[in-house]
Amino acid sequence: MVDRTMNGIFPILATPFDDKGQIDFEDLEREVEWMIGVGVNGVGIAVASEIYKLTDPERDEVLSSAVKQVNGRVPVVMNTGAMGTDVTVYYSQRAEELGANALMIRPPSFIAMPASEVIEFFARVGASVGIPIFQQDQATAQVPPAMAIEIAKRHENLCYIKVETTPTVPRMAETAALRDAAAESGDAAGDLILFGGAGGTFLFEELRRGSVGTMPGSVIPDVFVNVWERWQDGDEEGAETEFRRYGALIRTLKQPQGLDNWIYKEILVRRGIFKTAHARHPAVKPDRFQIYELEQMLDELELEEPEA
Repeated sequence: MVDRTMNGIFPILATPFDDKGQIDFEDLEREVEWMIGVGVNGVGIAVASEIYKLTDPERDEVLSSAVKQVNGRVPVVMNTGAMGTDVTVYYSQRAEELGANALMIRPPSFIAMPASEVIEFFARVGASVGIPIFQQDQATAQVPPAMAIEIAKRHENLCYIKVETTPTVPRMAETAALRDAAAESGDAAGDLILFGGAGGTFLFEELRRGSVGTMPGSVIPDVFVNVWERWQDGDEEGAETEFRRYGALIRTLKQPQGLDNWIYKEILVRRGIFKTAHARHPAVKPDRFQIYELEQMLDELELEEPEA
């Protein structure tokens, strides 16, 4: 039976590196334990983890370490997308062997492919494993709403989608509407489950349009859990008021070209989770003034001090 119960806050882990660029597994274990301690509903290893900068053995090591530390307390989602179907099947089967509870896969994007090939790609991967798959709809590798519905029809494992092609709000609404229409007609795609992404920037707008959770970055999981729990308790106004306090920080975390990786880790150092803020090359490094601006923001939010 495929797990269709996942919902809530699934932060994407940052991968800690020492100053020589080697993975710091002690910090990774601390990060996982911190996430679980603040009440996250799951964790992910994906683009924000710099997964595309890891060797194949390192991918296995990071996943194995996370699975061991989690110890069954929450689901672990592993990104296994690749540029070819066979490679994606290999990564996906390997992740399942190592204990991942779900996969997240974006379509191949190195060469543009017609929709029929993308749908077949997902169908083959879905049939190769026994755990659920998040279709990842990302700006550089899109899964448009109508395609997501067709993919969901092809295998029961293809039952989640993470919507993060901007603008995400109408994208979420359209995907949910097509899903609901499929449900009314008794189609298998009527069971498609929607998550938000893109750093959780439009969390509440997406929840109102059919999302059941989000996959933010790693630096303020406690904040996301707090607002999620308030929302679930019916305190929508309180949830949004709390969330708006962190709007400037969430916007700061959305900077591309690797700046976000450095900034995530600067914050994790200040929160006592990581020892260093190193991001693997290539990644644009923030200058001293950007770090100063970040420190001022963290001072205002009282996030600069390590937590016990």
